[in-house]
Amino acid sequence: MQLTELIPGLPEEIAYECLTRLHYSAHRVASRVCRRWGELIKSRDFYNHRKQYGFTHKAASLIQALPVRTGSKPAGPAVYGLSVFDPASGDWARVNPVPEYPDGLPLFCQVTSSEGKLVVMGGWDPASYQPVRHVFVCEFTTQRWSKGKDMPEVRVFFAAGELDGRVYVAGGHDENKNALRSARVYDVRADEWGELGGMSEERDECEGLVNGSEFWVVSGYGTDSQGGFVGSAEVYEIGSGRWRRVEDAWRAGECPRSCVGIGKDGKLFSWGERDSAVRSGPCGVELGRWAFVSGSEYLGGPHEFFLTGGENGKLEKVEMCEEFSGFVQSGCFVEI
Repeated sequence: MQLTELIPGLPEEIAYECLTRLHYSAHRVASRVCRRWGELIKSRDFYNHRKQYGFTHKAASLIQALPVRTGSKPAGPAVYGLSVFDPASGDWARVNPVPEYPDGLPLFCQVTSSEGKLVVMGGWDPASYQPVRHVFVCEFTTQRWSKGKDMPEVRVFFAAGELDGRVYVAGGHDENKNALRSARVYDVRADEWGELGGMSEERDECEGLVNGSEFWVVSGYGTDSQGGFVGSAEVYEIGSGRWRRVEDAWRAGECPRSCVGIGKDGKLFSWGERDSAVRSGPCGVELGRWAFVSGSEYLGGPHEFFLTGGENGKLEKVEMCEEFSGFVQSGCFVEI
């Protein structure tokens, strides 16, 4: 079916605004009304218009342990899926599995978001434990996954961050457990990989984040210093294409994975140090005026979830059902 008008009987600009106000959960059905609606709802311009006028939804996308089936005992490592938490409504949802991995995501894969899409890359095959170079993109409009171009090389426990439709990755280690100093950039829209200049040193198990127009690679360690997390960070200036080193950006000896926050003074801090309730296995995701934080009070303790107003804000407990109570390995901000 093809309509010449967006909504028959309404001026074009009013019809456009009506569609702009649709909740993202209705996009999948709305995109099937006709070809024109489908093309519009999937377009970058429509997404940017919704974002500009405040009709997008800021949520936390989480790589989270899936519940063990009733009556069965855990066998081997936990199985992980993608959950989405909407702080405005308090709603939880599960993202459909990646078709190539219907029984659980690659172990230790990275998740980032780009213009309302989720991008999952890397990790270990959950059956063979072999590292993979796969890239998968989930479009919330259709709630479907597509396969992107594979990563140029094997890279596990690497840093990742997104800006303006591009995902920046750096560090980690290769299939032989050699720490890496190389870096790449993935253009989500073009489905193409590009090469960046290398960092000054190897950084395995580093953490990535984007601050303004800079991609930060925090801490990590070299091949010959397993677990010896350094206190420095390396910053890729996206505008100039240059790296610079920042000393004493992180507390040496502390793992930065999933727990790096940025304070109001621009300095890095660990979410695990904000409150004793999340000192073990912390994960923090910035959500604008809110931050989602998860963790346990002690190793092996119950995993709990909180919202906080910022670095020094009080933790407010988030309620969830048993299905969404699993350990959160990592997460990212997604604006849908």
